[in-house]
Order: sequence, then C-alpha cells, then structure tokens
Amino acid sequence: MSKQKFIEVKGARVHNLKNMDVSIPHGKMTVITGLSGSGKSSLAFDTLYAEGQRRYIESLSSYARQFLGKLNKPETDYIKGIAPAVAIEQKVISSNPRSTVGTTTEIYDYLKILFARVGRTISPISGNEVKKHSVSDVVDYLKTLPEGEKALIVCSINGFEKYGVERQLDLLKQQGYIRLLLNNEILDLDETIANHPKGIENALLVIDRLSVVFNEENESRYADSISLAFLEGHGDCSIILMKDFSKVDFSNRFELDGMEFQEPNEHFFTFNNPFGACKTCEGFGQVIGIDPALVIPNENLSVYEGAVAPWKGESMGEYLNELVFNAKKFDFPIHRAYSELTEKEKEVLWNGNKYFTGINGFFKFVESQTYKIQYRVMLSRYRGRTECPDCKGTRLRKDANYVKVDGNSITDVVLMPIEESHALFSGLNLSDYDRQVSKRILPEIISRLSFLKDVGLGYLTLNRQSNSLSGGESQRINLATSLGSSLVGSMYILDEPSIGLHPKDTARLIKVLHNLRDLGNTVIVVEHEEEMMQAADEILDIGPMAGMFGGEVVFQGKHDQLIHASNSLTADYLTGKRSIPIPKKRRAVKNKVTITGARQYNLKNITVDIPLFNLVCVTGVSGSGKSTLIKEIVYPALRKELGVFGDSIGNFGQITGDLKLVKAIEFVDQNPIGKSSRSNPITYVKAFDDIRDLFAKQPLAKMRGYKPGFFSFNVEGGRCEMCEGEGEITVGMQFMADVHLECETCSGKRYKQETLEVEYRGINIADLLEMDIQTALDFFKEGKDKLEDKIVEKIQPLVNVGLGYLKVGQSSSTLSGGEAQRIKLASFLSKGINAPSTLFIFDEPTTGLHFHDIDKLIIAFNSLIDAGHSIVVIEHNTEVIKCADHVIDLGPEGGKNGGNILFTGTPEELIKQTDNSTGQFLKPKMV
Repeated sequence: MSKQKFIEVKGARVHNLKNMDVSIPHGKMTVITGLSGSGKSSLAFDTLYAEGQRRYIESLSSYARQFLGKLNKPETDYIKGIAPAVAIEQKVISSNPRSTVGTTTEIYDYLKILFARVGRTISPISGNEVKKHSVSDVVDYLKTLPEGEKALIVCSINGFEKYGVERQLDLLKQQGYIRLLLNNEILDLDETIANHPKGIENALLVIDRLSVVFNEENESRYADSISLAFLEGHGDCSIILMKDFSKVDFSNRFELDGMEFQEPNEHFFTFNNPFGACKTCEGFGQVIGIDPALVIPNENLSVYEGAVAPWKGESMGEYLNELVFNAKKFDFPIHRAYSELTEKEKEVLWNGNKYFTGINGFFKFVESQTYKIQYRVMLSRYRGRTECPDCKGTRLRKDANYVKVDGNSITDVVLMPIEESHALFSGLNLSDYDRQVSKRILPEIISRLSFLKDVGLGYLTLNRQSNSLSGGESQRINLATSLGSSLVGSMYILDEPSIGLHPKDTARLIKVLHNLRDLGNTVIVVEHEEEMMQAADEILDIGPMAGMFGGEVVFQGKHDQLIHASNSLTADYLTGKRSIPIPKKRRAVKNKVTITGARQYNLKNITVDIPLFNLVCVTGVSGSGKSTLIKEIVYPALRKELGVFGDSIGNFGQITGDLKLVKAIEFVDQNPIGKSSRSNPITYVKAFDDIRDLFAKQPLAKMRGYKPGFFSFNVEGGRCEMCEGEGEITVGMQFMADVHLECETCSGKRYKQETLEVEYRGINIADLLEMDIQTALDFFKEGKDKLEDKIVEKIQPLVNVGLGYLKVGQSSSTLSGGEAQRIKLASFLSKGINAPSTLFIFDEPTTGLHFHDIDKLIIAFNSLIDAGHSIVVIEHNTEVIKCADHVIDLGPEGGKNGGNILFTGTPEELIKQTDNSTGQFLKPKMV
C-alpha cells in the first residue's frame, strides 16, 4: 500500500468552519493564514491536533483508556492520513517560580550529570584540586618503592581523649595490636601500658611492617592492612620508610586545606532538592529582605545629598552624620553620586567599619526594635524581594561552586547568555578519560543550546525564570525543546512562532522550521508574517472574513499564485491592492516624560524621552532591552509617581518631565482576561448587566417576579443547576487534561427551561449568548429602549477593534492572546471619553492580527489619542511602526550587545539611517 501523501480533511464543521474540505501535503511546510477569527486555529488545533491526540489515546490499552475518558471527535466526515501531532502554542508555559529556561529545555538535567561526573572540586583556599585516596592509590605508591624496601603502615590513634590513655591502650591490646611508633622509635604495647612514656598521645599505631615484595599473596595482605589503617585512623593512613623515617600521608576523606568538601553527585546541583538548594533562600533565588532599590531610590544623589533614604530626619540622621564626620579617616567620597562609587566603596557603605554603622548594621538595629510600631512601619517600607545574598540568585548551595569543569562552575554556566555557553561547551578542554565519560552528555547539551540560539534566544540565560518570559519567547523555547527530541514523521502545529521576533531574526526561525520539515515532519504554521508565507511550500488562506463570515478555504497554493487569488484579503494586502495608509502628518512632540540613566539588565545607562499624546513605538531586535525599559522602568516608575508603591522598579537614575499630565497608567499585555470559563467578552465590557436588566423588564419576567440576577449564569436562580450555568460538565481525569462534556439537562444552554421562556423581540437569553457580537450589535441597534442604547455604546468598541466575530457568550479562556488584548483595548475605548488622561502601554498588540485587523487596531489607537490619552507600543510589526508618530529603536543586538539607543524620531527619519536594521525592513513599507 502506498504511503499517503496528504492529510485529507472532509467536511470539517468545528466552530465556524463551513463543511471545509482540504488536503495538506505530508513532509511539507504549510502556512495557514487569514483574518483573526476566520477559523485558522479551529482547523489547525481544534481539528487536526485534536484528532491526532484522540487517535493516539485510542491506540492505548483499554486499561489505560479508562483513566482518560472519551475525547470527542472533531466534527468532520472523515480525516485520513493524520500523523501523531505535537502542538506548540504561544502560552507562557509555567507560572512556577522554580521553573527556569534550563529546566524547561532539560539542559539543566544534562548539566547536573556532566558536573557530577567530570567536575573537579577545587579548594577556594589554595586553588588545588581536592582528591580522596583509595586503597589502590596507596598500593600504587608502594609499587613505586624499590624491592625489599622496609616500611611501616601506620595510622593515628583517636581514642585517647574519649577513653583516657590507660583504657585506650588496653582496648588496642584486646584488638590484637602489639606495636606503637613514638618519636621514630617502635615501642612494644605491653611495655607502654606498664610505664606511660612522655607524649604518648602523639603515638601512631603500627598496623603492619613490610619488606616491599610484590606477589599475589603479599598484594592482598598489603591491601587488607591499608584498609584497616584507614578504618582505625578515621580516614587517615601513612606509610613510613624505615631508612629515614620519612612519612607519606593518605586520606580517604574528601578534604584539603583543613576544609571538608562534599563529593559531587546529581542532587548536589539540584536546587529543587533540599540537599542541593541554597540554605538561605531554599532554592528560590530570592529572599524577602531589605531592597537596595528602596533604600537608595535615586542613585544620582551622593551620600551627602541624602542618597540613603532611611537616614533622614533628626534621630535617623545621626547615622548619616556619623559617616559624614568620619569619612575623611578612611577616604570615603561622600560628595560623589552613589552610581559612580566603586564596588568596594559601596560595600563599605552597606557593611560599615569601625568608624560608622553601615546600612546593614542600621537595619539590624531596626529589626531588634520591632516591638515598637514605628520601627515595624519603617522596616516594611524598605522590604522587598531581593536577590539571595548567598547564592546570588542561582538557587544552589555555596559549595556547589567549588566544582569546576574546564575552570567554570555550574553557576558561571547558568548565568552566561546562551550564545556564550554554547561557545564554551563547543570548545571544552577535557582529558581523554573525561571526554569518554561525557561523550553521551556533551552532544545533548550542545545540540539543545544551538537550537535555542537558532530560534533567536541566544540572549537569555539558563537561569532566567520561565514565568518572566513573553509568550513568543515561551513558544520558541517549546519549539527548541521539541527540536531537541528530534522526532520524525510527526505533525508539528505552531501558533504564530514569529511573535516577538524582529524581522532580522525571522530568517533564523524559518531555517529551524525547514530543518524540522527536512527531518521528515509535516509542519503546519498559523501565521500572518509575510516572510513566513514566502518560505512556505504551501499557503492555505481561510476567510473571506471573520467569525460566521469565514470558515472557508479562499485560496490554496504557492506564494507566487496567491497574488492572482480573488476574494482573498491576504492577497489584496500582499499585492498592494489594499494597504494600511501612512498618516498624512505626524503629531508634534509638545510634552514628554524623560527617563535618565536606565541601567537595568543590559541597558547601558541610557536617557530616553517618551512623548505624550503621541503614538510611540519602541522597537529593536529580541533581547535588546525594550521590555526592560518599558515594563521594568517606565511603567513602575510612573506608577510610583501616581502614588502606587510596591512594584519593584528597575535600576535607573530619575524620571522627569510633564508628569502632571499623566493621571493614570494602564499596561495592556496578552495575559488572558479571565482564567474562569464564566468570564466572556460581554461581561468584561460590563454590557451583560444591562442585558439582564432588559430581560427582567419583559412582561413575563415581571409577572413571575424575576429579578436581573435571575438571568445570570453565575448565581443560583435561573441557571441550570446540574452544570451550575457552565453549559458543560467537566470530568476530572487522572494523568490527563480534563474532558468537557455537554450538560445533558440543559443541552449546553446554561439556563433552566423557565428562564428560556422569557423572550425579548423573539430571542431568549441563551440565543443571545450564542449570537456573534456583530449580529447582537445590529439587533440592539434596531431597538427603541434606552437600555439598548447603553448596550450598543458598550458593545460598539468590540466591533471597532475587529472582534465582531466572537460569540457574545464565548468563554474568555478560549480566546487567543491577541483577542484578549483587544478586549482590554475595547473596554478602555468604551470608558475612553470620560477617563482621565492615561498613558497606555501595549505589549505587541498585533499578535494574532491579519493586515486587515491591524488597520482597525491603528484606528482604535488614534481614537484613544484623540480622546486625550498617550500610547506606547512595544512592537516589531512594520505596519504599526510606519503609523507611529515617534519611534525609539534599541539595539544593535540582543543580550549584552544591546541596550543602546540607536535612533529616536519619526519613521521618515528612521528609513534614512543606513546602518539601522529596523530602518532597512521598514523602508519597503514606506513607499
């Protein structure tokens, strides 16, 4: 039978798909594109992936299946030729604070084994390697002696203190020993017991006398004597040569320079295990302590000018005076800005010396006074999550750093950017024996590091917490992890892997996907990026519009044929028949907020102006410091100015400018708007309250005495009690994701029969929740009721931002990141006119958006700015950059080679820059 060349889907009807027939070639890279909500994910994830999963489960034994329940078949006539499916979605993988990039990609597991097997423990005192001796080491030493050489095997006597001299010597006699060695003289044990010679406490016990001759019988005798010496000497054994009484010491304890060391094993390097975790922070890397950023809020001040915030006022000022008056004695620069002090000077300020109490000493005193309320209040003001002082945030116990491989400890490796650690392992200097031991481990580490580098994450460190990554970074880490397992013959389904990638990095990602395809996998990518479409073997365009107006295949074929497709919005934008207009004129910069001396992570002490009442775009390659600047400095610093404390603020000098003009600040990211399956778009924009009021006003409802709450599916009353208003029953599964089955009592309608009898203009509340937002808007526009005008006012923004295709009652947990972000935007638009002047920060709002949706997004942005608000957008999409009033470009690379400001100004000025990569990619769009 010939192998099937295509995945054939016949009559797909999941969500809004309209009886779709499609065949996707095996072993090729197919890009599925189309408007948001046109049915791309319904085809890729809810049909192909779901069926792949279901068939895998059906292949298990009936015993295993009983734990898994039955997964519903996607609604299709049939699917043929499907392969095992791996889905890689753009979700932040883990909220667990213990999860890091290293543990997620499994690189850390291999590192632990590498360090446990070939790591050398180096003493921090002398810098020599710590070794412990075995019996064979001592035997090997004896073999180096000339034949017939007379020698003694001796060990120290450890019981004199415990038992006293008399009792200890008696015990040795009972054990059958007959000789001691004292001052290079062999003594008989019986004589020694009779008269205790002076200094007997320093005597050595003679275990065996030998004349070194090696044969089989002698060798085993020597080995027995040596192991006995180790036992009696509590780990010490010495060989003394009779000719000159020279002594060679051996120890089977793992120690050197008077320090005992821990022998490395895997758990020794595991921060999620009590054995390997740092004792201070228990493996979290952070402790609740005094936060230096709160103690020294403005690093541009000198100590004399009051850099140390708690040392103010009359009584606490004493500590400052003590330092100021004595500074001359130890040459401390009290007039130099804190940010310019050397590490040594900062250490003196924090730890103090004999002339003054340092900041740490001051807080120790405050902690001793916590029975007084004012001291407790003071402490709470300066407490925060800070890096653990013992492990420097690496979570491991201190002595794990003594173990080195080629001069680097495991801490050094996890703190260096992946690009550097990849170079380190590729050129590792190992002895032949170590190379043999690590020949299975090293290639695994190197290949996984190179995958991370290829997907554009070379700027991350292995110690970076998983929950601090953006959605795009998480997805690419998942991608690298999947590549690491190098399956063949599988079906990989990716959800917009190019999110958060600068156009410059997209080429590397495409190479990775092509490698995946060339291994023999079928790669299916849901994507809007033009370069991705050009790199695809096949393009599937789904449309023509979104929601109920989508769900059909508009085009299938190569990129060059797409240009001739009719009825395809994608083709119209790619060929330039339609385009997002470039603004006629840019808004002038009149007011601005200035951040001075930003130094957090890789930012190189930069000063940035952020114009207000403008559309400001912050761009740059992945890892260049965009998020650091906006999320960790601008956002918390402005919140602090508005009187909201408690956020940890990145390291920067000061914030100045027209701060009075910013009355509020909102950060709109792609986190879901509600984890609860009960939250939906209409409850988020607060329109459901008015809809329930409207139904409660109907004659039948009044007659039966139904209040608005009766029409809520969240409280008892009108909802179906079998499924508690969910519309489905969740069956918890051991070992597997929960399975959702439609509620049999209400058939998924969420309400009791009597609730559904209340109708308004021919529809009941369940029908309304099933409508899409666009239809609901048209429905309410026709009404005459005052309440309906209120409802229209609240729903209109959802349609304006291009979400008219969502169902009114669609659960928030099923929305994509881009949709969630636009629902937040819509809720601000509906409040926009009356809201105080707000600075909005958007984190990659074009996620999941087609060109046509980006057009609507820009219109929504402009209406916010016209209402007197300011917008800052972190974005790579050239369509948004060309519509910005002001662009701030960071770079030139990611990680430590980033963090500089390359350009600020209008898009017109940006494309004139010859050496700017953002400008080069923007140029074609500005024509």
